[in-house]
Amino acid sequence: MDIPTNSHKKADTEYPVHEIIKQRWSPRSFSEQEVRSETLKQLFDAARWAPSSFNEQPWRFIYARRQDPEGYGKLVQCMGEYNQKWASEAPVLILTVVKENFSKNNKPNRVAEYDVGAAMSYFTFEATRHNLYVHQMAGVKLDRARKIFDIPKGYKPWTMAAVGYKGDPDDIPEDFEDAEKKKRSRKEIDEIAFKGSWQKN
Repeated sequence: MDIPTNSHKKADTEYPVHEIIKQRWSPRSFSEQEVRSETLKQLFDAARWAPSSFNEQPWRFIYARRQDPEGYGKLVQCMGEYNQKWASEAPVLILTVVKENFSKNNKPNRVAEYDVGAAMSYFTFEATRHNLYVHQMAGVKLDRARKIFDIPKGYKPWTMAAVGYKGDPDDIPEDFEDAEKKKRSRKEIDEIAFKGSWQKN
């Protein structure tokens, strides 16, 4: 399968890395093209093979496509107002949920959120392979999400993600156009990776 090409948003890496990593980015503009159920299952299959502490797999996903207005509407209600302005047009919405304790002994899983992040990374890389884009969001109304979906004790709603094919950046609200079109940037390697000891910046 061909990996999509986005010359404007392609990561300008310092060293050679996989093309999927270079092409992955988080748009706010999505096309109306439907994401097939079978394709979504492939992405979730990739997610479930992410590494996790003691193979606990503490991730759960609640998702809906726009073709399911009831489920989709519930997920829209869980987003903060800022994200509703753009994400409520995405073909797919996902709420991630964290299982807080280990199944084997019911003790707190200190790295559960970390593992959920790993699962979403696998999901995102597989999405990129299918010419899909994933924009993850921290702006979630957590208490509302728990109530709407009746999430049980021992699990907590955590983040959301919008998934779809790339749209036209001119079609999103004006507030987001600059962020959508500007060149991507990252900290330098020496700012994040310290050899042998802590480095003061």
